[in-house]
Parts: sequence; structure tokens; C-alpha cells
Amino acid sequence: MMQKTFKRKIYSQMLAWKAKSNGRTALLVEGARRVGKSTVVETFAKNEYDSYILIDFNIVPQTVINLFENLMDLDYVFLYLQTVFHKTLVERKSVIVFDEVQNCPKARQAIKYLVADGRYDYIETGSLISIKKSTASITIPSEEDRISMFPMDYEEFRWALGDTATIPLLRTFWDKRLALDAAHRSAQRDLRLYMLVGGMPQAVNAYLDTNNFQEVDEVKRKILQLYEDDFLKIDPSGKVSKLFQSIPAQLSRNSSRYVPSAVLGEVEESQMVTALHALEDSKTVNLVYHSDDPNVGMGLTKNLDKFKLFVGDTGLFVTLAFWDKSFTENVIYEKLLSDKLPANMGYIYENLVAQMLRAAGNELFYFTFQKDEKHYYEVDFLLSRGSKIIPIEVKSSGYNTHASLDAFCAKYPSRIGTRYLLYTKDLRQDGEILLVPVYMTPFL
Repeated sequence: MMQKTFKRKIYSQMLAWKAKSNGRTALLVEGARRVGKSTVVETFAKNEYDSYILIDFNIVPQTVINLFENLMDLDYVFLYLQTVFHKTLVERKSVIVFDEVQNCPKARQAIKYLVADGRYDYIETGSLISIKKSTASITIPSEEDRISMFPMDYEEFRWALGDTATIPLLRTFWDKRLALDAAHRSAQRDLRLYMLVGGMPQAVNAYLDTNNFQEVDEVKRKILQLYEDDFLKIDPSGKVSKLFQSIPAQLSRNSSRYVPSAVLGEVEESQMVTALHALEDSKTVNLVYHSDDPNVGMGLTKNLDKFKLFVGDTGLFVTLAFWDKSFTENVIYEKLLSDKLPANMGYIYENLVAQMLRAAGNELFYFTFQKDEKHYYEVDFLLSRGSKIIPIEVKSSGYNTHASLDAFCAKYPSRIGTRYLLYTKDLRQDGEILLVPVYMTPFL
């Protein structure tokens, strides 16, 4: 299977860094494993510089790692690297890439001096969870800009399929607030394909090469196993791994929060906090925190003890939800593709919406408040737009009742901007609430 190189939006962010920095800072591209960091960085180095050296700290010999122990003679360091990698570096026209930099903490520390030297540009890649663990004993360089990389968003997925028209057309419909009418079913089917395959480049590549969901599922299982191995490396007790594996089960309970004690039992609060921070740093999940007093500046009322967890990639979520079954027993692919998703599987759509909103640059919050002695209202997502907050409710079907939205807007009428219900039917207005097909989520 030949790995394709896909167009990624982060490339434009890297171009902006190169133009603005002009060698004054290094760039750290951080994100979960297998989201495509190394590929996009090497593509950028090839296209935007006269030459480059890529140092993959997973495989380089110890002699290269030893270079960063002593930076007194940078002329020798650069000469040695050019000799080992058979590349010629050109002052201010070349870049040195530190791939998987967490495996050589001294190289990360050396950024301060390499940037000050000014001859070349520097780009680092790494998983934040591993970077934090490996750099505990070094000085983190301040001469470093950071950008986060996520799985392929829905538009990048359509690009990979050779479709550059769909998303701009959907945006035109959105801007004009027009329903798609006859085209809606096709748009919804395209979205369900994205839900099944997901945005991990290897899974997308497998789909394009084989058009076989079993092959795609096997790739996703290998990625999840890689995450499992990583979690156990940084937390041999298995707490982080258990928290991650339990995300589908926790969401299926339709609870107003993720309950770590239900997964781990009674553990010390410090251990719980450490495990949750490690999981968040891994970039494999999206955390949605409860806002105790939803208003502009929701971060001020973020409740760190009350949150929901979603898998960072919905394709991986689908596979994780059926981890205990082989592909041949896994009917979710057939159900999703044919739009026969059971009502109790609606949390897959909620996971997708979290992924789409996060990929669009939103910080995620939600809100619950008491309905009666036994029941609560819940607004699935809250976004901040100008001086108003935007409430969002998610439905996995065409069912368009919105009691929670109505109650929330009645409770905080002066704080509310546009209110949305995301569902599987076409765009339409229902009183003050805009009913929006899920595939238009990135435009909110």
C-alpha cells in the first residue's frame, strides 16, 4: 500500500510562521501520533527551502544524538550533519527538521542556541504527552512557536477523495441559508463516509487504496493499539489507557459528565488529575468542560471537575466502540453507511460535532441545569461569538424537538446569540432556532 501525501490546512499556518519569524523562532508542530505531522513537515521542507536535513530521532545513530550534548562548536555540528545526511545546507535557505524530538531532549534544549546562531530555520515535531515527559529535566526554549495538528477535517477528507467543490458549495448554501433539497441525501451520505473512515491519513489511504472497510478498520485498530502502547509507557498503571478506552461506554450512558471513578474506582485525586492531564496532552481526545455560569469568557467559569471526553477522531471512535468484536461482527459500518443508525448510537454524532468544532478552532464547553428533582436539561455545546454565546444541541436523527435549548434560552435571554440544533435533516428555521444538517457544523 503506497502512502499518499494529502493536502493539509496546517501548511498555510507553517507558511505564515516562516514569513513572520524569518529565523527568529523555531516551529513545534505537536499533535497525536499518526495525524500526519512528519509528512506535512517534510513536504513543507522540500517545497519551501533550497535544501533540508530531516533528523528522525527514532532511528538516528547515537553519534548524531551526542552532537547536541556540546554546542560550543556549531560549525562542526553543521558540518557533521551535512556529511552524515549527504545534504548541503544554505544559509537562510535551508531548514533542519527534528522529527520526534521528544526522543532527544537535548536537541529541544539546543533550539535556543541554534536559533540565535541564525543560519538556518528549525522545525520540530512531536507528541505533546511524550515531549512533556522527556523534557522534565531540560530548559524549554522560549524561541519556539507552537501549532497543533489534528486529524484531517471534513474538507481535507473531501480533498483526499479528489473533491474540491463540495465544501465551498455547502458554504454558499449556508451563507444564503438555503436548503439543499434533493442534494441533501447525497451530502449526508458523504458525511457518513467520513464518520466511518475518519481523518487519520493512514485510514484514508487504506480506503482510497482498497475501497474496503475491513482494511480501513484494521488500520484504525493498529493506530489504537499504538496509542495503548504509548499510554502504558507514560503510565504503567494503566489509568490513562482505561480512561481512553472507556470513552464510548461513558458516552453511551447519556450521562451529564464523564465519571473517572466509574472507570478507575477510588484513587487519590492527584493520581486522577495526573492521568487526565496526560490524556489531554496526548491530543487523542477532545475535552468539553462544563461552564458553571455560561457567558462570554466561559473559561473563567470552567469546571475542571465536570467534563465530557470525546475521541479526537470519529473514525477511531467507531472502531474503539466495537473493540471487543471482530470486523465481521461489527454491524456499525453497515448501519452508518445506510443511515440505519439506532437512536441509542447518537453519541457518534456528538463525537463528530466535537471533532468538527475543535478542528475549526473552537474551545468547547457545555452546560447542564436542573429540570426537576430527577432530570436535567443539557446544552451539548456552547461557543463564544462576540458578546454573545451560541448554544448547540445535537440530535442523531431528524427529530427536531429542542426542550433543552428552549429552556436554556429562556433562562439566559440576554446572553444568547444564534441558537442551533444540529441534526440529520435539511437546513430550515424553526422559530428562533436554526435547524442545521451536521455537515454544516464547520461553518457555525
